[in-house]
Amino acid sequence: MRIDIATLFVEMCEMVCSESIVGRARRGGYLDLRFHQIRQYTTDKHNRVDDTPYGGGMGMLMQADPIYRCYQAVTSQLPAEKKPYVIYMSPQGHTFTQQKAVELSQKEHLFILCGHYEGVDQRVLDEIVDEEISIGDYVLTGGELGALVVTDAVARLCENVLADEVCFTDESHYSGLLEYPQYTKPAVWHGREVPSVLLSGHHKNIALWQHQKALENTWRKRPDMLRSYPLTQQDKQYLKMLGWEEK
Repeated sequence: MRIDIATLFVEMCEMVCSESIVGRARRGGYLDLRFHQIRQYTTDKHNRVDDTPYGGGMGMLMQADPIYRCYQAVTSQLPAEKKPYVIYMSPQGHTFTQQKAVELSQKEHLFILCGHYEGVDQRVLDEIVDEEISIGDYVLTGGELGALVVTDAVARLCENVLADEVCFTDESHYSGLLEYPQYTKPAVWHGREVPSVLLSGHHKNIALWQHQKALENTWRKRPDMLRSYPLTQQDKQYLKMLGWEEK
């Protein structure tokens, strides 16, 4: 998979994406991440990419043309019929979810635009953007942190980035539930014991325990998620034992 990020802070993005799992995937050739300095595409002799907004208002607005030139530089490298899926990181966008990460991981090529200052000239958004995405109902100083969150969440779902598919299919949100509790050695720590079923070697019982604990975690921490999860009769019986009430 290829992901291009258009930003004013290339070094910041490069530093984060050179570490850990994503960094190893890049070095292994499983992930193609490229960062583009928007200032390189301005015609202004001072490398300015912003100006005051028409109609007044506080702050500066990123201009359309440098962003569009950056986008053109990326698309010019592609076959004529190819176009990246373009995302603009914005607090006005749809909230990013694990399901959206899965959907985006199926794309061949993403182009992520990071705004700054008071935002971006609407005309370039209308021209190139396929979707606006937010990582939460709050405002950041720029789109870079959001773009890095999206990149990390999407990248780890791509083939060969993680050791095995089960590394992410068992995790919180992927199946519609939060993840079950996990434990490692020692078997007793500060008087707290690892649940005996996990030491039993009985795979069927372990799988049942993990599923039930995922249900319990979800009910206690994110009960809203249960409304869209396809609960079986067995699931409902277990949750009712805990105090859950079917509505």
